Amino acid sequence: MIQRSLFHPANRAKLLPYVTTPLLVALIILIWHSYVTLSGVSPFILPSPQSVWTAWIAMLYDPRAWNHTLMTVYATLTGFAWALVVGVGLGVLIGRFRWLEQTLNPFIVATQVVPKVAFVPLFVVWFGFGLTAKVIVAAVLAFFPILTNTVLGVKSVDAGHRDVATSLNATSWQRFRRLELPSSLPYILTGMEVGIVLAIIGAIVGEYLGGTQGLGYMMIARMNAFATNELFAVIIHMTLLGFIFYFSIGILRRILIPWHQSTQR
Repeated sequence: MIQRSLFHPANRAKLLPYVTTPLLVALIILIWHSYVTLSGVSPFILPSPQSVWTAWIAMLYDPRAWNHTLMTVYATLTGFAWALVVGVGLGVLIGRFRWLEQTLNPFIVATQVVPKVAFVPLFVVWFGFGLTAKVIVAAVLAFFPILTNTVLGVKSVDAGHRDVATSLNATSWQRFRRLELPSSLPYILTGMEVGIVLAIIGAIVGEYLGGTQGLGYMMIARMNAFATNELFAVIIHMTLLGFIFYFSIGILRRILIPWHQSTQR
């Protein structure tokens, strides 16, 4: 077997993000620090990177911050799980039955063009300020990317493969398990990557409007206390949480579809 050198173009392309991303982050921090130092801007408007870092480290040692984090994680994952089950199930049915797609397509289009965040106050009125409203908001935002990608995946199954399954007298379950599901997985996982990001956004937005728990509540509390450095720290915490969710789906993609082109890059 021919071993590629570290400087082979293919290897350089794979290593490039691991080099450029830290450099870009360092450049942004340097520009941020230089602007704060040279402009004399008020810390209330824009705190220094050092003060934000100190506030974030202090946040990591605060048990209350982790309780808020766990509440956001729970609302995000629960809403995402519901969106995944309903979105994949309904997407498979719509993709397989043309009449069902024609029946539901106007409703799907209508609900997609309406900003989902506009429903948040309504969910709070219906379900109160507790955890239920946050889970529903997370599920609603994550549902449509998963649904649309599942429909696209089922409809993209090769017609020749369908004919082979028909000639072999495959049952409906066998067609789904052996043909439609493997062919649709790349599309479903793409919808999941978008959906998990939207789910955490939905959970946090739900926490903005009500309740006393979650990272969204922490942001509002820090804003009301005029603690801008701690507000930035919560934003960093949310960003890292979103990255963890997103890359977890990426790892799942490599486990479930190692044969697909998207995992070969």
